[in-house]
Formats: sequence, structure tokens, C-alpha cells
Amino acid sequence: MSKWHLPPDRFFDPDPAQRRVARRLYDTVADLPLICPHGHVDPRLLADEEATFGSPAELFIIPDHYVFRMLYSQGVPLAALGVPAGSGEPDHRKIWQTFAEHFYLFRGTPTGIWLAQELRDVFGIEEKLTGATAQAIYDELEEKLARPEFRPRALFARFRVEVLCTTDFATDTLEHHRAIRRSGWDGDVRPTFRPDDVIHLLRPGWRERIKRLGELTGIEVTSYRTFIRALEARRAFFREMGALATDSDGTVLTTLELSESEADGIIRRALRGRATEADAARFFGHMLLELARMSIEDGLVMQVHFGSFRNHNQPLFDRFGPDMGCDIPFRAEFTRNLRPLLNKYGNDPRLTLVVYTLDESTYTRELAPLAGHYPALKLGGPWWFHDSLNGMRRYFDRVIETAGLYNTVGFNDDTRAFPSIPARHDVWRRAGCNWLAGLVVRGVVDEEDATEMAFDLAYGLAKRTFLAKRQAIRVGKRRF
Repeated sequence: MSKWHLPPDRFFDPDPAQRRVARRLYDTVADLPLICPHGHVDPRLLADEEATFGSPAELFIIPDHYVFRMLYSQGVPLAALGVPAGSGEPDHRKIWQTFAEHFYLFRGTPTGIWLAQELRDVFGIEEKLTGATAQAIYDELEEKLARPEFRPRALFARFRVEVLCTTDFATDTLEHHRAIRRSGWDGDVRPTFRPDDVIHLLRPGWRERIKRLGELTGIEVTSYRTFIRALEARRAFFREMGALATDSDGTVLTTLELSESEADGIIRRALRGRATEADAARFFGHMLLELARMSIEDGLVMQVHFGSFRNHNQPLFDRFGPDMGCDIPFRAEFTRNLRPLLNKYGNDPRLTLVVYTLDESTYTRELAPLAGHYPALKLGGPWWFHDSLNGMRRYFDRVIETAGLYNTVGFNDDTRAFPSIPARHDVWRRAGCNWLAGLVVRGVVDEEDATEMAFDLAYGLAKRTFLAKRQAIRVGKRRF
């Protein structure tokens, strides 16, 4: 049987001089701990020391839209991959067989890179996954997943995860985070406050969630003022539970400041079920300013994601719901749309505003110049489709010259697939070291500076951005 091809110098430039420098740089960062400041790992996996990942299909396929979107594009029905569509217990071995027979589709993609490294380095699977090897590999994975050393908490320690932040809606109870705390386990798992379930007025179920927000805070939401009080109360609770950051996403990017009476009128219409699309867009733009104000007051890093047309495939959304792999990039504009927020709060160094986008065309034209000026603004790493070797190279080329390395925040794996985290960080570290090696061989920076830059790309920037406000940080001779 053919084995995985994962050479030690993979992803480095074929030029011998650059490759040698890249390898030296990589050796200095390969084993650094992992900072995971934003992602979608389910905290229930870590709430109980006896928790397991379930079957190989449950681990690798059913919850991962990176995987099933590719198979769906080739005509494989989502129901054949165990994606919930109604009643009935899926046949996990059959799902795995279908996945294996189509594994060739991932050749040359980031998902293929991550999966190959997961299977070999995490689970010791040496043979390539094909239709012929599917069942033997399934048996081996099933046996290993039952062992204590392959439970989520054990892998958390093995991966050297220093901190892992989940993403949790404002109305989440954080019961699994509470369980982690009660258990006495020393893994550092923190919630991230995502207010989207209550600040996007037209999302289905909004009024029910507002009622729930009132129940959780003891503040009945009947007006804009009571809404803000309830939101601030939830932020305070998340912060008590260890939250480091907030996160919001929006299809339409606007920031604007409404008067209190305007905001109050909009939310009262929404409470009666009469808000318009214009109301919702204006309210979201206003709430971005309010969230920035709150972050200045409570110290939570403010993250925003823009440039994704969510749930583009309407029939698929109607049947399966959100997060089915049909989010599509589209054009964004930041220079004008962020100006109201940045003019009000962007000069305040107490705010850290991290912007992620799927519209790469804005890197050079807008985001890098903005981040290179406003003290509050930082650029998030390449996200979603651009979390790839070429996406990372384009990011470095388009951002660093103008914004500078230290107006970026390092790597963010942003994943639901917990066992893929080391592979994702490894790709970033290799891509970063290769890019820096190119600067060294061209005489742009020397290797001493490149070594420090490699450390910061791999570890220091993320730690400084997300943790420095909450703790004194010392790594070797460095202090952030």
C-alpha cells in the first residue's frame, strides 16, 4: 500500500539557499505551544475526562463542512455523509467508505494536507486513505479512539495547547465551561462572546433569544437601554468565565452611530416583529460601535469577520440549516465603512479591533494601510478559504510591507475539527518561515531578525494580542 508523502522540508522553497534558511527558522518554532484564540471546538468534548470523539466518521466527516462541501461539489449527497436531514441512524462505516473513495478530491488542498498529517502524526496511520484501505483504517482508528490516550483531554496535552477559546453565543449558558472548571482539570479552555444571536435583528428566532437574554440576566428587554444593560451583563459573565475576546460577523459591513432614540425605535419595532432590512443593517452598524465601547471598558479583544455571503445555497439551507459549506466570498469595503467606528474609537490604544476578511483584494488597498495607521486596528490572519499555503503567501506579500508584522495578530485556526489544530498551525509556521527565509536571502532582513519574526508569527503575536491584557506573560527572556 502507498504511504503518505510528508517530507520534513515540505512547503519550503525549492531554492537551496532559501530552503536551508527556512528549515533553520522552522526548527526554532516547530515545538512552541499552540495559542488558539478563536475557533469552534465543542467545549463538551473537554468537559468530561471520559469524553471521546465517537466514531471515525463523527470525528473526521459529519461535523466538518471543509470536508463535506468538497464531496457535495462532486455530487455526493449530504445525507450520504451523515449530515442530519431527518430521522434514522447513519451507517458510519458506509459514510467512511464513501469519504475514502473520494479522498482523491482533496489532493493539493489545505484540507487534504491537514487530514494527511492528522492521520499519520496524530493517529499513526501510515497508509494513504483509499477505497481499498478504508475499512482497515476505520478499524485501526476505531480501536485507537477507544483508548484513554486518544481522548480529547489527552490530545489537548499532547498537542501542547496553551489556551483554546471556543465561540459561544450571548444566550449560551456556558454549562460545559462550568463543568471544565468544576472538574479541576488544568487545561485552559475559555469562551468567546459572540453577540450575533441578539444583535442581528432579522435572524430567525430573534425575539425568543431576546426573551432568553432577559431570563439569563434578570433584565427584561423592552427598550434599547435595557437591551444594552442585558448585553453588558452577559459580557461581564463571559469575562468572569475567562473570556478573552468577542467575535461578530456580518454580511453587510457598515458602522454608524445612531442616536439613542433612533436605536430605541428600531429595537422596539423589532420586538413587535416589524423591523425592516434597513433597520437591521443600521442597528448592526451601530452595535459595532457599541461593542467597541464595551471592549474599551472591559478589555475584551473585539474580533469581526466580513466578506462571507453566508448560506448561499438556499435550498440546502432550507433543508439542513446553516454552516453547510456554502459560504462564498464577496467584495467588501472597509475604508469608508469602518471610518465612523475608527474615528470614534480607533485612536484609543485600549481597544484592540481585529478584522478578518475573505476579500483579499482589500488587503493592499484598504486594510493594511488602515492597520498601519490606527492604533486600535489589527489584521487577523488569512481565514476560511485563504487558510492555505498560497493564501498565507498572498497575505504576507500584501499586508506586511504596509501594515508591518506587529499590526497583525498571528495565526487563528478557527476550526471545529480539534485533531486538525496541530496540522493547521504547522502549515502556518512552515509558510511563515519560508516567506521570512525569502526576505533573508534577498537581503531584506537578516536571519537574527527573521528568527524573532518567526517566533512572533508562530506564537508571540497571538499571545500578546489576546492574553497580555489578562496576565503577565514571560517566555524565556521575553516579556510581553
